[in-house]
Amino acid sequence: MPETKLAKLQTLQIGNDCAVHSMAAAIELLTDVKLDLQETIDEVNRLWWRGRFYRLAPKSGITPPMQVRLLRFLAKKHHLPLKAKLVHLNPEVLRATAQAEDIASLVTIYWWYGNSPAIYYKDLPKNYNAVQAASGHTMLFAAYDPEHFSGTTRTPWGFINSWVNAGTGLFWMEDRQFRQAWAIPIPRWGNHATVIISLEQGKNSETL
Repeated sequence: MPETKLAKLQTLQIGNDCAVHSMAAAIELLTDVKLDLQETIDEVNRLWWRGRFYRLAPKSGITPPMQVRLLRFLAKKHHLPLKAKLVHLNPEVLRATAQAEDIASLVTIYWWYGNSPAIYYKDLPKNYNAVQAASGHTMLFAAYDPEHFSGTTRTPWGFINSWVNAGTGLFWMEDRQFRQAWAIPIPRWGNHATVIISLEQGKNSETL
């Protein structure tokens, strides 16, 4: 799929909801179903108080295992022919998923204080992730292009990212920095955590 078309799936996050935005983009990519993002975010926050934990706390982060549970909840609620599982891929296998039409890969990267990886928009040289605090961020992997540059930096890893509404291009990362941020080991769910969202075999959005 052309970069400009993939970019149209991007939505701008306001709070700590990158995983919800990435998941909504994956759902739309695979099924053409467009979720109401604010309604979904409000419901996830509300369900936390009822003991259904799809995020660490209201308005807080959503870990990869929670992303799997949330996708399954949304698929059941909206009758979507989707399933999800948490896997640990190597970069070469992740790269290959960009060519598959029936799966989408959510990746979560992490960084420590003062060591945030650069994330670029399109071919622009500006780093949009120049933050000092330790944090994490979930994006939908969308493309691998070894000839892509942002300014003078080679940035082969392309993502649908929640830092712009639609836009005309993807967000991109340099190979070494992406591999390093994705490889940080996190207790209980390890490194290279990837949530694979896939169409149930033999089904598509036309069956809804």
